[in-house]
Amino acid sequence: MKKEFTVTPWEVSGNVDYERLIKEFGVTLIDANMRYKLVKTHPLLRRGLYFSHRDFDLWLERAEKGKKISVITGRGPSDKMHIGHLVPFLVAKSLQEQFDCEVFIPISDDEKFYVKEEVTFEKVLAYAQDNILDIIALGFKRGKTYIFEDFVYTNIYTYAAQIAKRITYSTSKAVFGLKPEDNVGWSFYPAMQAAHILFPQFLRGKHLSVVPVAIDQDPFIRVTRDISTHKDFQFEKPAALHSKFMPSLDGGAKMSASDTTSKVIYLSDNLEEVKKKINKYAFSGGKDTIEDHRKHGGNPDIDVSFQYLRYLFEPDDQKLGKIESDYRSGKLLTSELKSILIEKIFLFLKEHQKRKEQAKRNVEKFILK
Repeated sequence: MKKEFTVTPWEVSGNVDYERLIKEFGVTLIDANMRYKLVKTHPLLRRGLYFSHRDFDLWLERAEKGKKISVITGRGPSDKMHIGHLVPFLVAKSLQEQFDCEVFIPISDDEKFYVKEEVTFEKVLAYAQDNILDIIALGFKRGKTYIFEDFVYTNIYTYAAQIAKRITYSTSKAVFGLKPEDNVGWSFYPAMQAAHILFPQFLRGKHLSVVPVAIDQDPFIRVTRDISTHKDFQFEKPAALHSKFMPSLDGGAKMSASDTTSKVIYLSDNLEEVKKKINKYAFSGGKDTIEDHRKHGGNPDIDVSFQYLRYLFEPDDQKLGKIESDYRSGKLLTSELKSILIEKIFLFLKEHQKRKEQAKRNVEKFILK
């Protein structure tokens, strides 16, 4: 009997069976032809963390023909950002670089205020400002990237109101479970999320947008696709790219800021913090003793340090292949693999933190008002 797992917009647990999710959610596997077209994009796309889609093949066709396309992905600011939060933004930036398209980034401060009791109004606004700087620091194009906060850019509510009129409460409960009953703010939020997803079309007119999200967020995509073609809107159904979950340091199903801070690598961490976290908590695919490891080798498929290199911190396919083969053969020890990752993360964070400081001078050039 297969081990049970849970995947909802609010909970991910157990050993996730992605093949089963593809069937249950009715999504499509990203095939070899699509991966061929993405060979120059970020490793998150070309190495398979993004594994399924809705109409992304159509989005690629439109892009290749020079037709209008865009990308939409957002951030719910309930804390400082950690490396797992980078996943959709690195993909959005990569698509922008390859196809020279606009990227829209809503900051859903309202959602986090509604659903997290410990997040005050003042805290969520402060987190939003800090998160925006982290996002800009990734290197999005000025003049083609637009960021807005729900509590500040209140035009978004005019779009959400139009959508809310077309989503019944029973639909909201059927798709999202009992969460909408927690408070009336949360009851309204599915309309806000749909407004985010359709925002590029509200702003720029009818065209095809793609939303890079983790697979647990697909219920929002489904509701939005259902209402997008309503006679009130007559928009294109938004496309979606679905990622698997980046594992937590200790090998859990999903990296989360709700983990203890010692098990999450924040974008603000220094070298000593990174060293301590990786050396102490990173789940190993190695053997219990050096002798056994040299003889039998390690398993990079379950080793968190290798997975972080694979998806985020080693873009060179040849270098990654060498690390993988050396680890499988036992030539490379777990401690050595961790050292490689620590150095890569440190270099990334050092540059990122420098760019974040620089972003403070340019932030207004990205903000919609």
